[in-house]
Amino acid sequence: MRTAQIERKTKETDISISLNLDGTGKADIDTGIGFFDHMLNSFAKHSFIDLNVKVKGDLNVDGHHSVEDTGIVLGEALKNALGDKAGIKRYGSAVLPMDETLVLAAVDFCGRPYLNYGLQFTIPRIGELDSELIHEFFYAVSYSAGMNLHLKQLDGTNNHHIAEAAFKAFAKAVDEAKSIDPRVSGILSTKGSL
Repeated sequence: MRTAQIERKTKETDISISLNLDGTGKADIDTGIGFFDHMLNSFAKHSFIDLNVKVKGDLNVDGHHSVEDTGIVLGEALKNALGDKAGIKRYGSAVLPMDETLVLAAVDFCGRPYLNYGLQFTIPRIGELDSELIHEFFYAVSYSAGMNLHLKQLDGTNNHHIAEAAFKAFAKAVDEAKSIDPRVSGILSTKGSL
């Protein structure tokens, strides 16, 4: 089974994440930030990853540490669950519509971290989540997982829709990239490792 359980405790956050890459999208999420919980639930559902996330963070300061550190731990869990990456498709992409919004996500589980981010928010907060923390989350996930991640807003004006389309497109891209392809023998790389 491709599973992982990671715990990370600092003076700012106490985070526990467990996941199953071959799940059905079941989620139990509690970060203390309602809109962030909604986004992580959407990610689990649309990636078909069973995901449990428990976060106790210094929300009396703000949400930055909770969101960024959740990204770090989620990325580490994805990396651990993928193991040596034998047999996976490695690449995944999705163009996801949500009403007036259209977002592209592309993922490569190559072992080289990189984030190319192109979401434009016009309000400082969506619910209880600072809009700028969406970048921090995706940056942390991409670097901790060792993945290339491209997120591009192709259209859209509603900030809720832009965020949700991004998380769902990311989920669909991850679902494709983590999938086992019977045609892949070993690692999908001319170098022989990822």
